[in-house]
Amino acid sequence: MVLMANNDVRRRVFEREFLPELDALYGFAYHLTFDETAAEDLVQDTIERAIKAIDQYRQGTNAKAWLFKIMRNHFINGYRKKARRPNMVDYEDVAAVIPDTETQNIPSLMDWDDESLESMVGDELSAAMNRLSDDFRTVIILSDLQDFKYEEIAEILGVPIGTVRSRLFRARNLLAKDLKDYAESNGFTNNRTKNS
Repeated sequence: MVLMANNDVRRRVFEREFLPELDALYGFAYHLTFDETAAEDLVQDTIERAIKAIDQYRQGTNAKAWLFKIMRNHFINGYRKKARRPNMVDYEDVAAVIPDTETQNIPSLMDWDDESLESMVGDELSAAMNRLSDDFRTVIILSDLQDFKYEEIAEILGVPIGTVRSRLFRARNLLAKDLKDYAESNGFTNNRTKNS
């Protein structure tokens, strides 16, 4: 492994190889967290970790895969920490949403404007993706949205390449099954099953 000699080299590597991947990192972070603020925080944490470990990065290799692996590992470690902690609830937050029976009624809490309702419902594909398990959703994102090769996905996830292929096959089949009625109602047909 060739270590970087000085800060100028580190800065150039950061600017040339890491910065162009910020949009892809954010997209992956959002699919992991489903929250814009949490995704931004995850990207920032990933970049901080990458900068600290930049001497371990080999110039000219796949920076995107290296950064995604850092992000995934950081996300999993954070998830495990949260899972070990008991859930904390702020009394003021709960009190703000519980209706006072003398002054409010429950239907008034359900008066949403159309924009709020649209943001909750989302489109069919997003809903189908969200119904997938984390393992399946992750391989779909890395393969079909981020264009990683199987070998790269296996390295990012720390699993054998056969596991990647299996998860991707199963995830795509689950999506196809989940979206079948939606596709048919919009005029899409599966010609492969007709010709069999």
